[in-house]
Amino acid sequence: MSTGETEGMDRANLVIAQTVRSVLAENGIGRAAGSRLTRRTASITLESAELLMKKVEAKAQDMGMKVVTAVADAHGNPVAVRCMDGAFMGSYDVALNKTHTVIAFQMSTEELGKLSQPGQPLYGIQYTNGGRIVIFGGGVPLKMDQAIVGAFGVSGGTAEQDTYLAHYAEEVFAQMALES
Repeated sequence: MSTGETEGMDRANLVIAQTVRSVLAENGIGRAAGSRLTRRTASITLESAELLMKKVEAKAQDMGMKVVTAVADAHGNPVAVRCMDGAFMGSYDVALNKTHTVIAFQMSTEELGKLSQPGQPLYGIQYTNGGRIVIFGGGVPLKMDQAIVGAFGVSGGTAEQDTYLAHYAEEVFAQMALES
């Protein structure tokens, strides 16, 4: 790749980053005072992640589904991934990428999906970040005292089923946070 091509890609990435920051700010998402993303200090534990995934898997089983669940910490690092027997092999990467997307953009994959439809300000965002961005439901932030402490991703059903299970995970995690 030539120097000109590299500089062009750097400019394109800068434009994408500025557009994302602008859209996030307009929607009041992931911003602190000034121009930097909010720093996250707390994070989800392995014990909490495993308990959360088991509860979501039980709900999925009740629905007749076989899913992959993933939890990432506040920095986007995977904490745990679980694959139910018979889950699709491709669901592994999708569940993990949902957690990556949530942390990267500080919103659910469902919300990002709305902002990335044709004619919307983040149209095409799914083609960035090495293809790791997911723009359909199933990924949600896990919050404690309004701070994002992790992300949950689930894959294995339709977008609607995955979204339902992700919102269930949010509810379960909120209850777990209250009890701790």
